[in-house]
Amino acid sequence: MSDVLVKICGLSTPEAVQAALAGRAAYLGFVFFPQSPRVVTAEAAARLAAPVRGAAKLVAVTVEPSDALVDEIARVLKPDFIQLHGRETPSRAHAVAARSGAGVIKALPVGEASDLAAARQFDGAAEHLMFDARPPKDAVLPGGTGSRFDWTLLAGQRFSRPWFLAGGLDPWNVDEAVRLSGARAVDVSSGVERGPGLKDPALITAFLDAVRRA
Repeated sequence: MSDVLVKICGLSTPEAVQAALAGRAAYLGFVFFPQSPRVVTAEAAARLAAPVRGAAKLVAVTVEPSDALVDEIARVLKPDFIQLHGRETPSRAHAVAARSGAGVIKALPVGEASDLAAARQFDGAAEHLMFDARPPKDAVLPGGTGSRFDWTLLAGQRFSRPWFLAGGLDPWNVDEAVRLSGARAVDVSSGVERGPGLKDPALITAFLDAVRRA
């Protein structure tokens, strides 16, 4: 049985949350980025999270959030982690952690081997790293696009923080992704949807089953 941890990201319905929990997802992600089809309000995220709080880690996914948004998320959702998925600096990551009382997951775009060097800057500034596919230059979203990168770039790499593999994962390729990258944690969003922002509980279950077999 695999010990790879799973984050199901972009949850917006009770059915999807329950499927993630039933499949033993370790992290549940709620998106606070207006341009995303998965965006939820802090109040909606708190309602969705209430039945599962304590059973899985709650992650608020943000893109260059304002102090006001960080404060609202911390007050209403009380997440375990705030994910920073934009161009945030290490100092901003420190500030978000101090302001919210939550841990920080810093997502970093990867297109080639040299992109991995950015991870070193976040030693001590983030509890977890996330390596996601670098989006196309004209992309509106910084993640959740279904794009993938060369997973072998991560093979044998060592970082001071635990890290997630993200970008283009789905129930049919996650076993290969884990094998090629050496990831011990994976993040999925569009790969378990039947349409933009529409999580499919059956695909969530299939993804979690595939990870357990990986």
